[in-house]
Amino acid sequence: MSDALAPYGQLRPGSLPSRTEAVLDAVKHGILVGELKPGQPLVETELAALLGVSKTPVREALKTLAGTGLVIMSPYRGAWVREVDEALARSVYDMRLLLEPVAAARTVATARRSWDAAEAALDRADRAVDTAERSLANRDFHRTLYADCGNPLLVGSLDGLRDQTALVSSAAWAVHPSWEMEAREHREILRAAQSGRPDLVGDLLRGHIGAFMARNFPEKSTD
Repeated sequence: MSDALAPYGQLRPGSLPSRTEAVLDAVKHGILVGELKPGQPLVETELAALLGVSKTPVREALKTLAGTGLVIMSPYRGAWVREVDEALARSVYDMRLLLEPVAAARTVATARRSWDAAEAALDRADRAVDTAERSLANRDFHRTLYADCGNPLLVGSLDGLRDQTALVSSAAWAVHPSWEMEAREHREILRAAQSGRPDLVGDLLRGHIGAFMARNFPEKSTD
């Protein structure tokens, strides 16, 4: 655990506006780069000592991470890093496949907006130094596509999948580092959005999400 959170080891009370947010970012980064391993216990006292904070911001950060699906908490076992299995990946990506192309197409069809934030997110992904930065930049890109769809419930549902999407993608890249292919697909989707073509954006997103699943979690033959 100390290696995973070493970049944050000099944090001290008052060094950042929100100690809870600092702890949250540190633990999330450790999870998404694979330094905090799936199933690894997250002990409040150890994290608090490492980060130079009290147990309270650690506890609050872990609760938040549990709410987004990166951490599992139990009154009997404490907290641990969520494990990525095929069932989780299929559940997350099936929801995205059902919702995101529709939301993105609506955004492109109705929103009069600049796509500068989407392009900036892709530039950050290209410059990323690790899987955590790349995955979080990619999810920011995807959010620009659906955020202005006009349905706050739809946006909320997709927002609720963002951390689990990052977790699944980081785990998949550890086995099949396909981010360069996905970056090209992102650029194609962005060009379609910039051209104001909602149907094409929806079709490209369906292909993009479906191709990720086919590469990393292929359907098992029933023969």
